[in-house]
Amino acid sequence: MDLLNTLVDKGLRRELPSREEALAVLATTDDELLDVVAAAGKVRRQWFGRRVKLNYLVNLKSGLCPEDCSYCSQRLGSKAEILKYTWLKPDDASKAAAAGVAGGAKRVCLVASGRGPTDKDVDRVAQTIDAIKSQNEGVEVCACLGLLSDGQAERLRGAGADAYNHNLNTSEATYGDITTTHTYADRVDTVQKAHAAGLSACSGLIAGMGESDSDLVDVVFGLRELDPDSVPVNFLIPFEGTPLAKEWNLTPQRCLRILAMVRFVCPDVEVRIAGGREVHLRSMQPLALHIANSIFLGDYLTSEGQAGRADLDMIADAGFEVEGTDQVTLPEHRSDAAGCASESGSACGSESGSVCGSHSGSTSGSPEAPEARTDLVAVRRRGAGTDLAPNA
Repeated sequence: MDLLNTLVDKGLRRELPSREEALAVLATTDDELLDVVAAAGKVRRQWFGRRVKLNYLVNLKSGLCPEDCSYCSQRLGSKAEILKYTWLKPDDASKAAAAGVAGGAKRVCLVASGRGPTDKDVDRVAQTIDAIKSQNEGVEVCACLGLLSDGQAERLRGAGADAYNHNLNTSEATYGDITTTHTYADRVDTVQKAHAAGLSACSGLIAGMGESDSDLVDVVFGLRELDPDSVPVNFLIPFEGTPLAKEWNLTPQRCLRILAMVRFVCPDVEVRIAGGREVHLRSMQPLALHIANSIFLGDYLTSEGQAGRADLDMIADAGFEVEGTDQVTLPEHRSDAAGCASESGSACGSESGSVCGSHSGSTSGSPEAPEARTDLVAVRRRGAGTDLAPNA
């Protein structure tokens, strides 16, 4: 396909594709799917070889969030029967993190529900970071605590945090349909605060919430403009007890197209397959490794994931290798300079200012509604906040 040849050439040059080209990836047919995966795989191998970075989540504080994000099982008014607990003690969080590191994780992601941290919360997380780093040599720590106030990103950086995660989740045009207690602009501001403080910015999206292809392209172009080092791609887990419980819009094929589109728009960035991969990619997870270079190991925040041993076997069987703590994740041109927005072709500011906010656009994929696989949604009952061993 001329389209795929063009996208590969642009990806190898770190050149932004057009919105029309990104939309065309999402509109490809199932007959073209393996060609799409192979093309995205060429770009992935150029910048990341055959390495897979493993990340491990520790949910520091679960549930009881005052925000109303429709996709979230921890949201205000959620009836999802998830674990609910207040802040883990630093030593308990460190023990939970150690299980992931022992399983091969290079980065530990510390997450806490809520609108954003208080200064006391930042102090608590700083103690947790110190406990983890003192007991796990070479591990990276990413914090995900919600909206940041002035000075908090700098304090986290001073405490030893390497990265900060705050996802855009969906397009600016549809953001108000998903969340009303904060705005898309609030999220952009927090990512910019993290970046300015010298933290590696991590920001991604959630697919499967009823958005159009145009919305997906808009949010990914918005991410490219922010120039994060890592882009997690989440696939909605429709928890019973949340407003989006009936939103089963994804097929494995559509998930692969979305991942490929993200890779073409963000060719030299860590693309991470995040929540929902087991639910929606299912037996096609190994194919996704040809596009993405990073996954979460084991369980997620409130849901159970594939067994850690199965993750490692999948990576090996697909012909990939786990990235070690002595290896640098990002390509040299990104790791040598915090962000690289000043480099030609490395950011899309000149081309993405026309994020259209339109709800129009195709919603390619299976002509019939995907089967609701509620049997694959398992609430986490082990690991952090419980007396049971974690799944790592």
